[in-house]
Amino acid sequence: MDSLAAKLTKIMEQAFSALDLPPEYARVMVSGQSEAAQFQCNGAMPSAKAARKNPREIAQLVIDQLKTLDKDGIFSHLSVGGPGFINIAITDALIAAHLAELKADKKSGIPLLAAGHTVILDYGGPNVAKAMHVGHLRSSIIGDSLRRLLGEVGYAVIADVHLGDWGTPMGQIISELEIRNPEWPYFQYVETAAEPYDSNKNLIDYSPKNTNNSSYLLTNNSSDNFPTLSENYPENSPVSMADLEEIYPLASKACKEDEARAERARQATADLQNGRAGYRALWNHFVNVSVTGMKKNFDALGVHFDLWKGEGSVHDLIEPMVENMKAKNLAREDDGALVIDVAREDDKKEIPPLILYKRDGAVMYGTTDLATLVDRMQENKPAKIIYVVDQRQGLHFEQVFRAARKGGIVPESVELTHAGFGTMNGADGKPFKTRAGGVMKLEDLIAMSIDKARERLKEAKLAEDMPPAEKEEVANKVAIAAIKFADLQNNRIADYVFDLDRMTAFEGKTGPYLLYQAVRIKSLLRKAEEQGFKTANTFVLKAEDTPLALLLSELPDQIQLAVKNYSPHILCDYAYKVAQEFSSFYGKCHILSENDEALRGSRLALCALTARHLQLLLSLLGIGVPERM
Repeated sequence: MDSLAAKLTKIMEQAFSALDLPPEYARVMVSGQSEAAQFQCNGAMPSAKAARKNPREIAQLVIDQLKTLDKDGIFSHLSVGGPGFINIAITDALIAAHLAELKADKKSGIPLLAAGHTVILDYGGPNVAKAMHVGHLRSSIIGDSLRRLLGEVGYAVIADVHLGDWGTPMGQIISELEIRNPEWPYFQYVETAAEPYDSNKNLIDYSPKNTNNSSYLLTNNSSDNFPTLSENYPENSPVSMADLEEIYPLASKACKEDEARAERARQATADLQNGRAGYRALWNHFVNVSVTGMKKNFDALGVHFDLWKGEGSVHDLIEPMVENMKAKNLAREDDGALVIDVAREDDKKEIPPLILYKRDGAVMYGTTDLATLVDRMQENKPAKIIYVVDQRQGLHFEQVFRAARKGGIVPESVELTHAGFGTMNGADGKPFKTRAGGVMKLEDLIAMSIDKARERLKEAKLAEDMPPAEKEEVANKVAIAAIKFADLQNNRIADYVFDLDRMTAFEGKTGPYLLYQAVRIKSLLRKAEEQGFKTANTFVLKAEDTPLALLLSELPDQIQLAVKNYSPHILCDYAYKVAQEFSSFYGKCHILSENDEALRGSRLALCALTARHLQLLLSLLGIGVPERM
C-alpha cells in the first residue's frame, strides 16, 4: 500500500497535469517543519523556472487546482510558504482511514518492489585458517540486514559468504605442515615419470617459466601429476582451528624472512590449485574446521548465508574464462603477466589493468572474482549482484566490474554494485584493537558485549525476576542489539567509533533503548488484555495522537529509501524516531486509564501498530526483541 505522502503525490500530479506543469515535480514529502505543515511539495519552484513565472504564483495556482479536485474534503489547510513551497495539512479522517488500512495490511504497508528477481549478496568474506576478527563485523551485519530488507520487498535473495580459501596462505600452511610432519599421508609419494619431486624429495620447477619442464604448467588442472601412495586420507582433520591460528602467522613470517621458504609455499599453492590430491584433502580439512568456527560466530550474531562457497569453488572456471578473453583479443601479456585493460578515455584517475595470471601463472583475487561472476551468471541468473565489502576495495571492484562487462561475463542489464563501508574504530580514531594493540577476535568482542549487557540489566534492575536461562537470553539479545545498532545507525560509508559503554546504554539512540521501548509496549498491551480492553479497528484521533499516527504512515517510504540506497541506517533513524514519538505519546495520553472506550481502543491500536513497526524494523536490522525485560 502507498504511504500518505505517496497518496498525496498522486493527487498533486493530477493538479500539475491540469495546469500543464511537469508531473515529475509533483512529489509530496513529509514537511521538514512540522509546525508549518504536515506535508509539502517543492515542485512549484522548478516548474516556475521552466515556465518563467513567479514560483509563489505557480504554487497558488496549484493550490486552487487542489481545492477543485478535493471532492472528499481531505485537505484541512493549503498555503504557500517561503519562496514557493506548497504547505499541506490533511484531515484527521484521512489519517484515521489510512491507519485502519495500515493496521489491516499484513505486510505493514511494505511495498513489493521486485517480483521474485534474484539478488546475490556477497558479504562476510572470512578467510579459511584464520580466526574471525572485528574486521569481519561490518560486512556481516550490513550484508545480513540488506538480505532481510531486500527479501522483505520481494527479491529472491541469495547470500554468499565467499570464503577466502585459495590464495598464498593455503600454500604457506600446507608447506609448514609438510616441514613439521613429512610422514603424514598427505605428503607421501610414489616414483613415476610425472613425479613433481626428484629422488631426494626436492621440488622440481614445473612452472611455465621453466621451458625444460613444459610438460607441466600451473594452468594444468590434472591431479595425475601428483600421484600418492594412497588417496584414502583420514576423515578427521589432523589440525584444529587453534592449530591453524598458531601455524599461519608463523608460516607467513617464515616466508617473509626466507625466499626459499616463500618459494616452497608458492609451489605448494600452485600444486594445491592444480589438483594435488593430498594437498586438496588437507585443504578440505582446513575449510571444514574453519567453517565450523565461523558458523559459531555467525550464529551468535544471527547472520545467515545460503551459500558457503569460496574462491576455490570456481578454480576450474578460470582457464576457459581466460581462454575466451584471449580469443576475443581482450587479454594481453604485460611483463610476463596476463592482463585485461579496463581503463577508459574519460577516467579522471588511473585505472590499472586487471591481472588474470601473474608472471608465475598464479591467479589473484581479481581472477577468482571474475570466475565467481561467471559461476553466478550461469547458476543463478541474477538481476543484481551486490558486494558488501570495505570501501577501500573500491578500485578492485571497479576493475572487476569493468572486466566483467568488457568480457561479456555480465551484461549491462545486470546491476553490479559495491556497497562499501567505513571502518570500525577505537577511541583513538584508528581501526579497533585490543588493549594490547592486537586485532580482537570476533568471539571475544561478542563475549565482552554480553558481559556488559548483563551489567546494564543489573544497573537498570531489569530481568530481575527471570529464571537464569531467560535472563541470559535477554542479555544476549541486548548485547547483539547494542553491537548491531551501533554499527547500522551510521551511514554505511562512514567510519564510526566503537564505544561499548555508550552503545549498551538503555538511554539515547541505542539498540537497548529500542528493545526497552518495544518490550514496554508489549507489556502495556498484555495489561490491556488482562483488563479485557480491546484494540479498535477504527481510529479516533486527538491532537496528541496525530504526530505518532503520521510518523507510522511513513514506513513504506522509509523502506523504499533504504532499499534504493542499500542503507540500513535509514531504518535505524526511523525506528528511533518512532520510539521517541511513542514515548512522547505515552507521556501525554491516557491509555489504560482512558474512560472513553472508543478513544482507548484507538490508542491501544496505535500502541499495537507501533509495536509491530518496531518489531519489523528491528527484525530487518537483524535484532530480536524479547517478550519481556
